[in-house]
Amino acid sequence: MSRRIEIVEVGPRDGLQNEKAVLETPDKIDFILRLEAAGARRIEAVSFVNPRRVPQMAGAEEIMAALPREAGRSRIGLVLNERGWDRAVASACDEANVVVCATDGFGIRNQGAGVSEQMAALETIVKRRELEGGPPISLTISVAFGCPFEGEVSQDQVVAIVRAAGALGVGEIALADTIGVADPWTVRARIEAARAAAPEASLRMHFHDTRGTGLANAFASVEAGVEILDASCGGLGGCPFAPAATGNIATEDLVYILERAGYETGLDAQALVEAGRWIGERIGKPPVSALSRAGGFP
Repeated sequence: MSRRIEIVEVGPRDGLQNEKAVLETPDKIDFILRLEAAGARRIEAVSFVNPRRVPQMAGAEEIMAALPREAGRSRIGLVLNERGWDRAVASACDEANVVVCATDGFGIRNQGAGVSEQMAALETIVKRRELEGGPPISLTISVAFGCPFEGEVSQDQVVAIVRAAGALGVGEIALADTIGVADPWTVRARIEAARAAAPEASLRMHFHDTRGTGLANAFASVEAGVEILDASCGGLGGCPFAPAATGNIATEDLVYILERAGYETGLDAQALVEAGRWIGERIGKPPVSALSRAGGFP
């Protein structure tokens, strides 16, 4: 049997948070259900951020309440702090993805807190879960390859966060190329260093395609043994606090390249193309994926 690569769909969160259009809650729910119909089983469905700062993410509680509960499906809530954790628990999210920025410069602009404050919040959330219960916790380290405000991000900066998260028992850690500056060789080296720093944790990779290196970086990750990758239907995405950052690698393009190589993903590439076109019509922005333009093969 061929090796399986798990794709975490981030379109409903990362794909929409930087768009000018603010979708109505029913459209967000419809988008999630279309992605699940295409085979997505882990979806970053909502973000528990202040809607005044990121209006595109309003309605998180309403979305979670409306989604039908089904076995084998995980709806993830993005969490930046204890307040976000409280909302994720109250909304019965299946997972909570806590974000820690690799630099103070990005952290202060994105979350109003430096790295040490964010790590303290992560530690508190982990301890509260141990005492009070709650969904499984994963960690995403944003700007893990480069920061729009501080420039290059060293491997040591990233490894220090990975090591601390591993010591807390965080089971899944993602390295995010938030602004799309990584290259395959750095990706491989950073994966090896992260694996050594937190050997018990699963690694997940998150690539934006700002400079056209996203799929090459995904390839390097798979070659390095990573089995979980983030992607966004239609190639949508970006960050309102990262100037000029464009979308994530397109889910349908990632599915195409992996399945051509014999990997299993459990996703329907054509259904993803159709979902990307559907959401593109609603936000007034056509999908940028290659598959939506050229189609599959054969």
